[in-house]
Amino acid sequence: MIRAAAPRRTRARAFGFTLIELLVVLMIIGLVAGIVVLNIGGDEHRTAEREAKRLAGALEHAAASAQWRAETLGVSADGASYRFWRRGPDDRWSAVADDDVLAPRVLPDGVSVTPVAFAGAPVPPDVILPFRASGRNEPYALVVTSSAWSLEVAADPLNRVHIAAIADSR
Repeated sequence: MIRAAAPRRTRARAFGFTLIELLVVLMIIGLVAGIVVLNIGGDEHRTAEREAKRLAGALEHAAASAQWRAETLGVSADGASYRFWRRGPDDRWSAVADDDVLAPRVLPDGVSVTPVAFAGAPVPPDVILPFRASGRNEPYALVVTSSAWSLEVAADPLNRVHIAAIADSR
């Protein structure tokens, strides 16, 4: 007995995407777009914090270097940049040129640094804050600011540098 072949059921495949697939793709595109916008726009908090940490590390290095080399070093800031200085035997300051950590630093756009205090007293913006060879330094403070945030970079007499957010007074 020969059987007749059963009729084949063919189901026409629908072309296109399901609603779930479209929603998943749109969600992924939205997440990626959000991350890109945050990174392109530049997080001013993160930039100011990074620059404050970089300055704090350089200040600690300068204080230690002054002791190791038995010389007086100093730091100045003019808003858009900061630089380190060496006091010579003639009591004149000259820019430090032989140390990569103490090389002049130009800050990113929108970030500035200003000296604000030395030995508990306010200071003019063009001051050079000294680091003595003895290691016994006066407490000092500089402020790193962006349009969104301000951070105080301050050191105590033991040359421990701390970073603290400054409350917005606007």
